[in-house]
Amino acid sequence: MLLQRVRVDPARDDLSDVRIVGDLVSEISAPGERLTPASAETVVDGRGGVVLPGFVDGHLHMAQWALARRRLPVDAATSARHLVDLLVASGLTGDVRAQGFRGALWPDAPHKDMLEAALPGVSVAVTSMDLHTVWLSPALLRELAIDHPTGVFRDHDAIAIASAVDARVGTGVLDEYVCEATEDLAARGVTEVLDFEFDDNLTAWTRRFASGRPAVRVSASTWPTWLEETLAAGHRTGDVAADTGGMLRMGPLKIMADGSLNTRTACCHDPYPDAGHAAPATHDAEAHGLLLVDHPELVRLISRAAGGGVAAAVHAIGDRANTVVLDAFETVRALMDSGALPVAGGRVEHAQQVRPEDLDRFAALGVVASVQPQHAVTDRDVADVLWSGRRSIAYGYHTLHRHGAMLQFGSDAPVSPPDPRSAVADAVFRTDDERPSWHPGEAVPMDVALRAASGGRVGVDVGSAADLVVLAESPYVLSNADLRSVPVIATIGAGRATHVS
Repeated sequence: MLLQRVRVDPARDDLSDVRIVGDLVSEISAPGERLTPASAETVVDGRGGVVLPGFVDGHLHMAQWALARRRLPVDAATSARHLVDLLVASGLTGDVRAQGFRGALWPDAPHKDMLEAALPGVSVAVTSMDLHTVWLSPALLRELAIDHPTGVFRDHDAIAIASAVDARVGTGVLDEYVCEATEDLAARGVTEVLDFEFDDNLTAWTRRFASGRPAVRVSASTWPTWLEETLAAGHRTGDVAADTGGMLRMGPLKIMADGSLNTRTACCHDPYPDAGHAAPATHDAEAHGLLLVDHPELVRLISRAAGGGVAAAVHAIGDRANTVVLDAFETVRALMDSGALPVAGGRVEHAQQVRPEDLDRFAALGVVASVQPQHAVTDRDVADVLWSGRRSIAYGYHTLHRHGAMLQFGSDAPVSPPDPRSAVADAVFRTDDERPSWHPGEAVPMDVALRAASGGRVGVDVGSAADLVVLAESPYVLSNADLRSVPVIATIGAGRATHVS
């Protein structure tokens, strides 16, 4: 493949051609010089755009996002009652599936009876913005043979219920939705994803690659449910799956340490304030949020996985959860240093609230801070109410970077749209509307944001992986708004054009 007329150096206007052989960059012409296309060589015109390493979404839920693209958005709901009104006003018939509400500051609590009163006998499932709450109608509860007092499920229960609801779509249809969604990712400049769907992901993606060719590289996580099966099969983090052309790799073990901010279940050192919310009574006693797994069990899971060469990626949002997770990584690191375990890297997923004394531990332990910059701007109002006045730093990307932590960006789609242009803009400008930047001291420089959005890659050179994106303009000169909408001229994934505008 020959990628013509691109700016390899974002700071210069000189154009070069980039030749790709296989899945590597093999040649870059001197600025102003042209390379001659070889016979039958695919030529893509970069139209003077800037070529950068392809974007990597380091945290998303592919099946959930593929399904969410077909669900009714209810992010505008200001209360449980308002959400029900939105469902009725939509005029949807048959099964109703909705997504995106934020209920942390609602004055009322969702309940199955509210859905039954407004939509009698209708099968309804409503998933929260953060995927940590699923609200079902009595009709759907009956179909699933579940008896539940409120129909509202949170955290681990929500994940299990969502999986059961999604299974009703059917494997073939879901695979079609997912592969179609990868084409959307390529159109946004994404060349690789780390999928944290609650599923036997390596098996699911092996099936998808066998039936077609998804438009992105995939690292497929596993969960404790499938850990022993994964280890018995000898799958190690980073291993390439057979017959996928190098496009599918084994990813890390995903562990949930706490809940989320919007459900008030993120586990914190300090209690949540009484903000007049309508949290369910079952959670009122959990003033500090919920720790879903304790230190001994974390150590057991991380070390068990590490013993088989599988890295751990642990969801931790509240500051206490982050402390407990870092403590566990420290314990496992000592086992590794003693030779009792092979070295396998680790990740903290989200790291939204971190105590000052824990900041240096990310770099010291070699633990990646996998963060989602779009959460910082969409959660700002809730964080200002629920996390105000604390010693801990919320969404502290610059502080984490300054303390040596390796940042990797993701979207957590469908929690946020999987658009790396917006993620970079949110990290650099710390606002996505007309309001001033939220905690502007936590903004990161553009080069840091681009590196975190491309899996740690910097620049395009001969020998680089041919996972590239061509943007119409250099991100370094764009405003907040323009960066979010800069056209993606082309995306090259594993040496082939996966998107050309």
